[in-house]
Amino acid sequence: MLHNDPIAALTPDVVAWRHHIHSNPELGFKEHETARFVTEKLRSFGFDEVHEGIGGTGVVGVLRCGTDTRAIGLRAELDALPVLEKTGLPYASRNAGVMHACGHDGHTAMLLGAARLLSQSRAFDGTVYFIFQPAEENEGGSMRMIEDGMFKRFPVEAIYAVHNWPGVKLGTIAARVGAQMAAVDNFELTFEGLGAHAAMPQLGDDPILAAGAFVQAVQRIVSRSVDPQSALVVSLTQIHGGNVANIVPGRVWLQGTCRFFEPDHSDCCEKLIGEIARGIAAAHSVTATLDYKKGYPPLINAAHATARAVEAAAATVGRENVSTEFSPSLGCEDFAFMIREAGGCYAWIGAGDVGPGEGLHGDRYVFNDEIVPTVMRYYVNLVEQTLAVS
Repeated sequence: MLHNDPIAALTPDVVAWRHHIHSNPELGFKEHETARFVTEKLRSFGFDEVHEGIGGTGVVGVLRCGTDTRAIGLRAELDALPVLEKTGLPYASRNAGVMHACGHDGHTAMLLGAARLLSQSRAFDGTVYFIFQPAEENEGGSMRMIEDGMFKRFPVEAIYAVHNWPGVKLGTIAARVGAQMAAVDNFELTFEGLGAHAAMPQLGDDPILAAGAFVQAVQRIVSRSVDPQSALVVSLTQIHGGNVANIVPGRVWLQGTCRFFEPDHSDCCEKLIGEIARGIAAAHSVTATLDYKKGYPPLINAAHATARAVEAAAATVGRENVSTEFSPSLGCEDFAFMIREAGGCYAWIGAGDVGPGEGLHGDRYVFNDEIVPTVMRYYVNLVEQTLAVS
């Protein structure tokens, strides 16, 4: 990069902001200090409008230039995860059991960097809303902001976001029309009956046996109940029952998740999980109680917004380093709510190869600061191309 490149000059500051946020992580809807940091930075950049407390701890900075007839949104996340950090970094989490293990610290810092650059250059015609949302991880902060009237107060023609993506080649950007991330539903299932002494099992019902049968039988949903060409994952993630060696418990609790791209799979999974659980319960003389919770929808990139994103990406890393044909991820992302509401595009920024435990949500995950200038340049290109001065 040239020495007079403002993005290169700003990068060390943005990396320092990222490290500060990383050291002080906060869980969803508790990002008070992070939101305060963002607000103070935006105001120091000369933003006339900075709106706080949207959807809880969300922040929206408003940057206007020119005719103000068009508007787009750029979004980053504020929250961290309930993970005990084991990176050994000098700027590691100071809050035990809370860690930025997904890169939201980087996303927030990079969007702040883009805000500073665009506030200085003003080389666009329209309005840019810089959206910093709470509680992306599991709590649905994106929907909370929408319910709080965000898009009524700050209407956009499209909204954009990025996510660092370990395992994708450094220096590349990936965005595809259609599904890029999956929908997610979560469920809890309880089998209950009579407990008994382990030496006298005939006096009880053994819900552990029922739970074991369910773990195997539920996979028939994937193998036999949906089109094999349609992506669906049903995973059991927790099983709890009993607390002593010589007692068969009277209750076993299971938790699981379903991931898919086709919205119809949500009702299908709820129906079939319930039927399988009740059938197994009847066969084992226990009861089954299912609590099925519909979660994030699939993240569907809009064609018009993706075209804009791809052009900005090509101007940033070269068209040969932009991918539009790839398999979507069965991971989920609550930016799906914002795209569903306003249309937009979600892009992956290649973060390079990582090792076991160092990927997203791992306790040794390390955000790759090499992508910082790439993302700032992408955002600046996206704004200046989409809201071009005529």
